[in-house]
Amino acid sequence: MTSQRSGGRRGRNAKRQSQAKTHFDAAWRHWRNPYPPIEQFSTDEIEAIHNATLKVLCDIGIKVLSDEARAHYVQAGMRAGEDHVIHFDPDLVMELIAKAPSEFTLHGRGADRDVVIGGRNIGISTSAGSPNCSDIQHGRRPGTLNDFEDFCRVAQSFDVIHLFGPVVEPQDIAMNLRHLKMARAISTLTEKVPFVYFRGRQAVADSYEILRIANGLTQDELLHTPVCYSVANSNSPLQLDDLMCKGIIDAANAGQMMILTPFTLAGAMAPVTIPGALVMQNAEALAGLCLSQIVKPGAKVCYGSFTSNVDMKSGAPAFGTPEYVKAAFASGQLARRYGLPLRSSGPTASNAPDAQAAYETQMSLWGALMGGANLVLHGAGWLEGGLTISAEKFIIDVEVLQMFAEIFKPLEVNEATLGLDAIADVGHGGHFFGTQHTLDRFETAFYSPLLSDWDNFENWTDRGSIDATTRANQIFRETLRNYEPPALDVGRLEEIDAFIARRTAEGGADIEV
Repeated sequence: MTSQRSGGRRGRNAKRQSQAKTHFDAAWRHWRNPYPPIEQFSTDEIEAIHNATLKVLCDIGIKVLSDEARAHYVQAGMRAGEDHVIHFDPDLVMELIAKAPSEFTLHGRGADRDVVIGGRNIGISTSAGSPNCSDIQHGRRPGTLNDFEDFCRVAQSFDVIHLFGPVVEPQDIAMNLRHLKMARAISTLTEKVPFVYFRGRQAVADSYEILRIANGLTQDELLHTPVCYSVANSNSPLQLDDLMCKGIIDAANAGQMMILTPFTLAGAMAPVTIPGALVMQNAEALAGLCLSQIVKPGAKVCYGSFTSNVDMKSGAPAFGTPEYVKAAFASGQLARRYGLPLRSSGPTASNAPDAQAAYETQMSLWGALMGGANLVLHGAGWLEGGLTISAEKFIIDVEVLQMFAEIFKPLEVNEATLGLDAIADVGHGGHFFGTQHTLDRFETAFYSPLLSDWDNFENWTDRGSIDATTRANQIFRETLRNYEPPALDVGRLEEIDAFIARRTAEGGADIEV
């Protein structure tokens, strides 16, 4: 696959080369954040949030709508209260959370596609879970399997995308069979670490089996080789439903990664203050993470943050806000307090791939990445508060992600980069365009944009005054035209298709909602 490194304009006759073959750049495939994380709160303030969290878990408790999960909690030493509420022992909570690993590897199907979760490592995922998709040609519409497959192809084509999320719902496929079609598309069209929905035990087991075959693993090897990730969302405020509990249990038993993410919107499903919303996020996250460690000590998990605020005039969710950024910084502190990897996101509330979408997403990404996130969901394509994935927004986000990737690459300070000979050669009042120092480096000296147009106004006008959104659409379509599928062993593909045929004949999965 290509690194998608070239593609910028260099003068009047320059041509975009978005699919040009370039040298492999490991820094784009494997991000490592060189900067210390920004901390929103003092150590004492984080401890106040932590202590308030334990008080909520102990005194108020979490309503657990799963008989199986409640039995696990009680057997581990938690106290069952009235109306399915579990009251958590603070010391036991900390004992269980300490069992979770602080760093581990998710294994991609392709060579050099593994993603290390934890430490200063960062993995970027596509957007996930949208019922709709949009592009300039066809507008906003319900997602189809063809749309899902196209986003697989484009996500595979850019090295700054490390994990693949369920970008859009293929609504032309019946729910009982949808997971089979999605798992096949992911396994054949991309080689990156995929997402598995928690939609009931049959669907989860089917998806794990397809991914096991695609990765060439035995059943026993799969138990020790995480090849996918899933998200369990708590039902804020302070509830874990039956479906999510089953997913937490199934992922732990199968050795696959689970992210526990509360959806705590300050002023709606959480207190209107950011510290109060963080207490609720923390309580719900720790409760679900404890369940995974009860089921299988050492289960691979991630602390999920998605605290933001609502528009107090309409009640609509808001993203990319100052409050979202502060909560992202603080969530990093909480995750590190417990020695857990952090999941964050890059969302926007904008309804179009416009300036609002760009600046809200970049604000969200600054909060996530500079807060110390290890896994960023909704990194490319998210629009309309998650209700739509946009082709144009996907490319706009890839441009931003590539710039972050370049920011994270270290700068070398040595005799060559200090450029003293070049400075002496040019002297006073000259320029550096023609120096040997420049000629040796001009092709790789600076980041070359995928989307941005750096030409002057006259040249831009002569070419039709094409704006960034239109250029993004052109790049998306060009990427599809030039896509090359990753190799997959024929025997594995035949085994996948045979499994899908059998499960289809059996009626697929009983999808739970």
